[in-house]
Amino acid sequence: MLNIIWPLFLIVSFIYGILNGRLEEINTAVFEGTKSAVELSISLLGTMCLWNGIMMIACKTSIVKKLTKILSPIMKKLFPDIKKEDKVHEEISMNIIANIMGLGNAATPLGLKAMQSMQRENKNKKTLSNSMAMLIVLNTASIQIIPTTVIAIRSSLKSNNPTRMIVPVWIATICAAVAAIGSAKILMKKF
Repeated sequence: MLNIIWPLFLIVSFIYGILNGRLEEINTAVFEGTKSAVELSISLLGTMCLWNGIMMIACKTSIVKKLTKILSPIMKKLFPDIKKEDKVHEEISMNIIANIMGLGNAATPLGLKAMQSMQRENKNKKTLSNSMAMLIVLNTASIQIIPTTVIAIRSSLKSNNPTRMIVPVWIATICAAVAAIGSAKILMKKF
């Protein structure tokens, strides 16, 4: 559907601009927009490389085991059917840690890996298990302590104080996570 909507928006915008004699403004906007997109991509690439590297270092050291141990009581409540000794327990923990650190791009491969591990153990391959559903909920409404992507975007756009929105992000993500987890737990009991 988006493959139809976006090209349609672009075509209508170009035609409207041409009919109103704003061809020069369209041309300027196209080149300034592409320049901004490249600058933003380079800025985000640096941030993502840094944090992905930190996550890889964490995976190779004992930090992961320590963080997994800290998350263990929460994990037991959220994923009661996953044993602490399972490899998937560590994969889910790494995904949650990456989300908490605001590393959406680093969290995605970790979440996919955890999902694949859970799918292998899933008895009904056509239906999500409760743990799989909870992981999706946690990824969608994750608590973020350091919203690195938003800070990087604000920095690239020359914000005077790119970290100013951290407290509102904490409030919003905590509220979203609590509501999502609560809803998921209620629905899991019903169905």
